[in-house]
Amino acid sequence: MKKIILASSIASLLLIGCSSTNSNQTLKDVNWKYSRDLPTPKGYEKQIGVAGPLAGNIGDYIVIAGGANFPHKSVLEGGPKVTYSDLYLMKQTNNGLELIKHTQLPKEIGYGTAISTANGIYYIGGTHQKGVSNEILYLTLNKDKTDIEIKKIGELPFDYHSGVAVLKDNNIYIVTGKQNGQNSKNFYKYDLTTNKISELKMFPGTERSQSIGQILNNGQEDLLYVFGGGTGVAFTDGYAYNFNKNTWEKVKDVKLGTKDISVLGANSVKLNINEMMVIGGFNKEIWDDANLKLGGLKGEELAKYKNSYFTKDPQDFNWNQDMLVYNAKDNTWKSAGKVPFLAPCGEGLVKIDNKIYSINGEIKPGVRSEKIYVGTIEN
Repeated sequence: MKKIILASSIASLLLIGCSSTNSNQTLKDVNWKYSRDLPTPKGYEKQIGVAGPLAGNIGDYIVIAGGANFPHKSVLEGGPKVTYSDLYLMKQTNNGLELIKHTQLPKEIGYGTAISTANGIYYIGGTHQKGVSNEILYLTLNKDKTDIEIKKIGELPFDYHSGVAVLKDNNIYIVTGKQNGQNSKNFYKYDLTTNKISELKMFPGTERSQSIGQILNNGQEDLLYVFGGGTGVAFTDGYAYNFNKNTWEKVKDVKLGTKDISVLGANSVKLNINEMMVIGGFNKEIWDDANLKLGGLKGEELAKYKNSYFTKDPQDFNWNQDMLVYNAKDNTWKSAGKVPFLAPCGEGLVKIDNKIYSINGEIKPGVRSEKIYVGTIEN
């Protein structure tokens, strides 16, 4: 096996031409460093990392909850995936992330969509040990900011996970993902005032899950941008939804130069009104080939392929290491440099002011990282 060396010191990565949310200053660097490990879940002796956690923030407080891994046996050995109910409330301090409270949710959660607001976090759908949720939850801090209070505020008419959900004008917009167990391109608006749901113009691409999306301004108005995702193959296409016209339009595919980049399994944060940053993403060629062979081979051929595939080093999967930046105003993609740690998929990604937190995630099929990294955006 090859040795994997993770950066323990700050790595300065070039980030050119972006503007911060609160100013017109140009961003120059993202300085990444290791912050801490995610604490050990209840009933276990160590933390091996999770994928698909709830990850969001309320001011300087970060909430990380749930997620899933394979704690007993590896995927190759047929180990079961375990989803967790642990919730960690942390606070951003000058000394790093301080654990305020480690508690348990009523049930396990994973792979839903978290939407952070100034006062709380909306969490839509998600998986648990016995199935898939259709609930909309709202998480807030208690009065003395020492614990999280959770309320169920609504239900969808379908169960949902691994899609795109955004908040605009007290409405939650939900598109793609697994809806009632199927890859979908259905698009809905859930009104938080009336608790009523309405169907909108269908997503124009192929049915899919694990897309990424953000509301960005194209220089004229706010649009919902949705990119990538996959089924048995990884997609790299992109589309923008016009809230005023209830229409979709094609936008720039995810690519650097002439190379298409898969953002399947990646996560994103909004840098400013025009730009989003994407971290992670399965390699399209390797993903497509693996799905074809894992679904088509049988007997000894399948066993041989599985052994070869699941015992590879993380670097051999060639997951996207670039910090991708999409600019809606210019309709362009570029690289802002590479993350100095193993490219994660299914990680939690949270932005607070000028800091981005990359939380755990899968670093190869079936294997997670327990580490949390923080990137400081320098103006």
